[in-house]
Amino acid sequence: MHLTRITYCSEIIKNIGSEELGDILEVSRRNNVKDSITGVLLFNSNFFLQCLEGSREVVNRLYSRICCDKRHHNVQIVAYSEVSKRQFADWDMAYLPWTETTRKIIAQYSIGAEFNPYQMSAQSAIELLDDLGRILQKGDN
Repeated sequence: MHLTRITYCSEIIKNIGSEELGDILEVSRRNNVKDSITGVLLFNSNFFLQCLEGSREVVNRLYSRICCDKRHHNVQIVAYSEVSKRQFADWDMAYLPWTETTRKIIAQYSIGAEFNPYQMSAQSAIELLDDLGRILQKGDN
């Protein structure tokens, strides 16, 4: 099996409250453990930016399900590659909360004041998630 990483973004059609987001994360984490998927999710109430890592077959199947999920609109692949190791190996599905620290780091990678993953290069999106992941590991947010 080839270790694969996909980073995608999508828009949210309807508002997702904290309870629904918690349910999404709980189900995702449970399924990801079963499927040996690791990753990280950034959500700002308008957009998802997510990175998923695992076997090519499982990652592709999960991405296909996401594309069919009615909560996602305009799903687009930001980056897709085979990798030699996991970047987010410590998390079944890390959630990067929208905080002042998060906003400051996002501003370093964005062309405007508002977060819009559709306006980011693949490299910027991956480096953003990596930087935010390091902060999450430290517990600084």
